[in-house]
Amino acid sequence: MGLTSKKVLALAVVFAVLLFVGTVWLWPRLAGRNWRAVSGRVGLLLVTQVALFVCVGLAANQSFGFYASWADLFGQEKAQGVVVDHTALGAAGSPLQVVETTGVRGAGGSPPQSGGQVQKVDIVGRRSHIATPAYVYLPPEYFQPKYRTRTFPAAVVLTGYPGTALALVNKLQYPLTAQQLAKQGRMQPMVLVMLRPTVAPPRDTECVDIPGGPQTETFFAKDLPDAVTEHYRVGKKASSWGIVGDSTGGYCALKLAIHHPGSYAAAAGLSPYYKAPIDPTTGDLFHGDKGLRSRADLSWSLKHLPAPDTSLLVTSSKVGEYNYKSTLKFIKLAQATRLTRISSIILDSGGHNFNTWRREIPPTLQWISGRLSDQ
Repeated sequence: MGLTSKKVLALAVVFAVLLFVGTVWLWPRLAGRNWRAVSGRVGLLLVTQVALFVCVGLAANQSFGFYASWADLFGQEKAQGVVVDHTALGAAGSPLQVVETTGVRGAGGSPPQSGGQVQKVDIVGRRSHIATPAYVYLPPEYFQPKYRTRTFPAAVVLTGYPGTALALVNKLQYPLTAQQLAKQGRMQPMVLVMLRPTVAPPRDTECVDIPGGPQTETFFAKDLPDAVTEHYRVGKKASSWGIVGDSTGGYCALKLAIHHPGSYAAAAGLSPYYKAPIDPTTGDLFHGDKGLRSRADLSWSLKHLPAPDTSLLVTSSKVGEYNYKSTLKFIKLAQATRLTRISSIILDSGGHNFNTWRREIPPTLQWISGRLSDQ
């Protein structure tokens, strides 16, 4: 059974309850002061507490999608096949292959013409040779005859680290939110491309072209838009493309729009940070190259590089988010460029979690929709 299986959570809860009942039942028998009785009481308490923590951890992982599998949890997912050198990209040389199609969760089993569709796809980067799965949301209009010749704007949606792409579909409900907003006339129909920024797991590459390693920035800036435009009816110009992300995905979204305004006309970072970290999950991203390290600092980029002609949205909260002060500083830096357009969502309170991002996603989709064209 998988880590995210409901059966696993149910079994963990049953086990914890049985341990609790057993502890209550055995406690009088372990009331003595000898070492065996004391050890028994300590052992029961420890095992019961561990069981409770496992239940809480499993429930939190199901809600927030931190880890997709047991191998992912224990750092055993090496996934050597993720970065591949493909001489032939599928039977027709396509960098994008559709693996599975489903309806939009929450749309009540509606047909694609009225409820839209979610397609699970495999994408291979022609330049970066990175291969990764993703989910593509196609709005109802995509399947309606009167729109058969129309191209649609597209937005890439990124998780945090480690994150799971499926959480963007089922937990944060990007497809259902986009469908409902478009139906209400609050945003235009858009194609959403949802995936992890962790395209070379288990390493956190921070959307950086690592010297001698995964060329993640190239994948997101060039390969991904090319693969999507080749397969779907979406606009090919930067004015048709936006990118959204939370946490690590938020940093990546801002970074890609700042460094590649020719690829993305708008970017939204939900609870982002503004500088690539160096820690055990990232490894050495820059191999001692100070220029690459500085470039990965978004504040440094706004100060020292030519101002990007792009639109940025950042979010934070006055209470509960660690990035509040750094977000205010970033807003001032962007304002000072006079070319980069900056907007923000600042909540009174909200933590670094799915509940907060669900409050920010509807206005974020409206914002990015208003800055993209369908040509």
